[in-house]
Amino acid sequence: MHNQGHIRHTLQSRHLSMIALGGTIGTGLFIASGSAITTAGPGGSLVAYSIMGLMVFFLMTSLAEMATYNPRSGSFAEYANRYVDPALGFAMGWNYWFCGAITVAVELSTVGIVMNFWFPHVPGWIFSLLAFVIIFIINYFSVRAYGETEFWLALLKVAAVVIFVIVGIAVIMGLIGGHHALGFKNFTYKQAPFVNGIPGIISAFVVSGFSFQGTEMVGIAAGESADPQHSVPRAIHATFWRILLFYVLTIFVIACILPYTNKNLLSSDVKDIITSPFTLIFQYAGLRYAAGIMNFVILIAVLSSANSWLYAISRILFSQSMDGFLWKGFRAVNRRGIPILSFLAMAALSLAMWALQFIGPNVYNYLISANSLGGFMEWLGIAIAHFRFRRGFLRQGHTLDELDYHAGLFPFGPIFAFVLCVIVIAGQNVDAFIKLDWSNILITYMSVPLFIFFYFYYKLRHHTHLVPLESMKLK
Repeated sequence: MHNQGHIRHTLQSRHLSMIALGGTIGTGLFIASGSAITTAGPGGSLVAYSIMGLMVFFLMTSLAEMATYNPRSGSFAEYANRYVDPALGFAMGWNYWFCGAITVAVELSTVGIVMNFWFPHVPGWIFSLLAFVIIFIINYFSVRAYGETEFWLALLKVAAVVIFVIVGIAVIMGLIGGHHALGFKNFTYKQAPFVNGIPGIISAFVVSGFSFQGTEMVGIAAGESADPQHSVPRAIHATFWRILLFYVLTIFVIACILPYTNKNLLSSDVKDIITSPFTLIFQYAGLRYAAGIMNFVILIAVLSSANSWLYAISRILFSQSMDGFLWKGFRAVNRRGIPILSFLAMAALSLAMWALQFIGPNVYNYLISANSLGGFMEWLGIAIAHFRFRRGFLRQGHTLDELDYHAGLFPFGPIFAFVLCVIVIAGQNVDAFIKLDWSNILITYMSVPLFIFFYFYYKLRHHTHLVPLESMKLK
């Protein structure tokens, strides 16, 4: 063990862009994107994704302002600790690495399901373990190895989306597939473009919100960037426009070709790859082996996600240790710049959570439920931290000119993000509240009381207070 090692600053701008981009292009886009169209109609889903994309943009610019001024590995928990309240930093850190470990476990299980498409007689757990070994090796050797791997995996996913959009537009225009031009008739089919009105759009918010989660990883990676002052803002701006364009164009193409009443749009499981909107439209275009091709793309997406999350949670654990929240042994960094004990601890926890499905499936399912709103709790924390950071920065006599990057439209950006996150969290399962289905409410909102518990646990134990703007340690 080499405690004298240091975190390496080797990630380039192209790595950061693809880390943020790759984190958001996953199974949610390839399989579950159709459910938003069913719920809100073509117009409603486009409105929901556009507004959610705008909120994510504000969140990312908030994160960029703090990350360029004070680049940290495990950033947003550190910012909450410095600029709001150490208790919030503790709760955000715990929430992120706990939910991240669950996400890695879920992605490992998904690898097994995806591989069973080609190898139905081989137990899925063999492929899951193989995937774990692969991402373990990638993350173990260097942060550059992680960044490079993620760059190429994300690039493959981006290529799949671009090809899908091009093929989809050609189908709509009647250029391929042997069909007549479809035009926009499905946009006004029956109740379309807006189905279920405002409640439909709010429900689509929830779906789109999950689709955008992962962009915040660029803030974690900023602490290992070679030039965070330039690469972080560049990555965030480029990423936002690409993500919004990809999602809006994807939803548009699906909605033009498949009417919102198509029952296949409700599919949200990797087992339903044959009925994925992407698969259906490739088949519509006459593309042979469409299901096999999409299954490969989803395999890449799942591996990319597991790879990114294992990286992210190990840095959060390292950051929590540096802040004094956890055992100081987690600060150990080896000669390759890897926070080795934090990494090994998170790898072991992820594997243990994956193994729970063999011991108690119900426990495993509850863990997945506990994870559901974890990302939104982090986004809330980022919005609050930035609001406080900017106020503290100006209160201490600094000017915006001193910032390498400053988020525009302050304070509207963080306030808008905060309000929309609250709406999404509250609207997560409205039906359960209407029916007073308490077990369903508990499963859906489990992450919220867990977050609150850890916040007050730390607050009461250490008697923490809101950090005064005048004495805030900005760096």
